[in-house]
Amino acid sequence: MSLTWNDLTVNFEHLDRTKLIEDWQWLVGSSLPILITSVGDAFLQSGDGEIYWLITGNAELEKVADSYEEFQGKLNDNELIHEWFLVPVVSQLKEQGVQLEQGKLYGFKQLPVLGGKYEPENFELTDIEVHFTISGQINFKIKELPDGTKINFEITE
Repeated sequence: MSLTWNDLTVNFEHLDRTKLIEDWQWLVGSSLPILITSVGDAFLQSGDGEIYWLITGNAELEKVADSYEEFQGKLNDNELIHEWFLVPVVSQLKEQGVQLEQGKLYGFKQLPVLGGKYEPENFELTDIEVHFTISGQINFKIKELPDGTKINFEITE
């Protein structure tokens, strides 16, 4: 199945970029999103122009380019595209009829940091803002815990 750029990214122009990642400031500082993948990760640009890949499933922040221009060049590398945008997963989701909708992305049912898999069955359509809020809050709460720690979540209003 052939995928387009619109299958691999989501439009977030209608959202406040600062507010969108406010629950991730503990990890990303003042960097702001410039691109959001359809599987809920983000590429952020720092104040000095460096580009970082925020992997929301397990709270990793990886520098991928020194400048926006360098990042643009890397978007022509098919191997990086497959890694960054989870092309096989998106392809399978589309084959299963799960189509992106305005304001939504493919969010995790269970974050990988909590044992979820990077498989189509672990993704569902999720509001963009909800995805970044919940994943940021959960990752913040558990960031200091040793691997294998048993946790319970209580949902309050």
